[in-house]
Amino acid sequence: VCSMGNSTSRLYSVLAKTLSSGAVSQHQDCLEQLDPARLDPIDPKDLLEECQIVLQKRPPRFQRNFVNLKKSTASNHRPIRVMQWNILAQALGEGKDNFVQCPMEALKWEERKCLILEEILAYKPDILCLQEVDHYFDTFEPLLSRLGYQCTFFPKPWSPCLDVERNNGPDGCALFFLKDRFELINSANIRLTAMKLKTNQVAIAQTLKCNETGRLFCIAVTHLKARTGWERFRSAQGCDLLQNLKNITQGAKIPLIICGDFNAEPTEEVYREFSNSSLNLNSAYKLLSPDGQSEPPYTTWKIRPSGECRHTLDYIWYSQHALNVNSALGLLTEEQIGPNRLPSFNYPSDHLSLVCDFSFNQDPDRLL
Repeated sequence: VCSMGNSTSRLYSVLAKTLSSGAVSQHQDCLEQLDPARLDPIDPKDLLEECQIVLQKRPPRFQRNFVNLKKSTASNHRPIRVMQWNILAQALGEGKDNFVQCPMEALKWEERKCLILEEILAYKPDILCLQEVDHYFDTFEPLLSRLGYQCTFFPKPWSPCLDVERNNGPDGCALFFLKDRFELINSANIRLTAMKLKTNQVAIAQTLKCNETGRLFCIAVTHLKARTGWERFRSAQGCDLLQNLKNITQGAKIPLIICGDFNAEPTEEVYREFSNSSLNLNSAYKLLSPDGQSEPPYTTWKIRPSGECRHTLDYIWYSQHALNVNSALGLLTEEQIGPNRLPSFNYPSDHLSLVCDFSFNQDPDRLL
């Protein structure tokens, strides 16, 4: 039996060994016995301290501030904090993505996982939507379940991670929500189609009931096809996802939040499809712009052999007449990111995390 111990030092030291690169093959017997339902809860403050101990030789985490966006009167319930993040699959970061300005030392999983956890623990999301998760079973599910999250993972059918030597299995989308705040009503794993063909991209959609208000809403996470030349393919995937979500939300009767790495700039057709959908969606991060109509200048910034890549690809869409965006987390500045761009010793992914606080419209009968 893999005893976790009672102190966080014992707990994390054992987890650190268990969750290292190659853990699935090296510690399979131990992992099979890590039933999260039987493990003691973790105090998030203690886990954060343990992560900071591991990271003590790295630069401090970047400071980002929330921007208050709420214009209406105060809500009578706590906001729902949603975090969207492509965390960069470990196998791709080390083996395929060729971040030419990022030292390999900065990509070591033993430390990079602590940077990822530190970011999550710092913002304390009620709902967490992740892409490129290839350490779900040996890192995120065991830890986040002990922090009170219900966890769901849906891998890509043919993950590029599997082409990398000493990989940790396929990457995919993962969705986590706090069990003390929400009740799961329905869950759907969706393999996206394009031109009537099943594709390698996936989504998770879950209908939740807010325990405080009794209101239902749907949360979805996805990761669309990457690279230029695949614009029509992404458009078809987006149409398929929207159709699935229309069915799940009963034609927009249930409010909806969609998080994802769409691999598409706002100029692409798939972006227009979401903007003009009958689901009446808006992109939350547009609200940070002076006119409320423009997306951020970037959500990913990296340097590859082909050159510098600075794009807006990540979004949090929401039912704009059913939900209010109370606040959104500001992005890193160019100065913070630095000349070598992302990932780095400071930041674990080539994509920035997006975080929004939502509240329900106070008139539940208002039409979407």
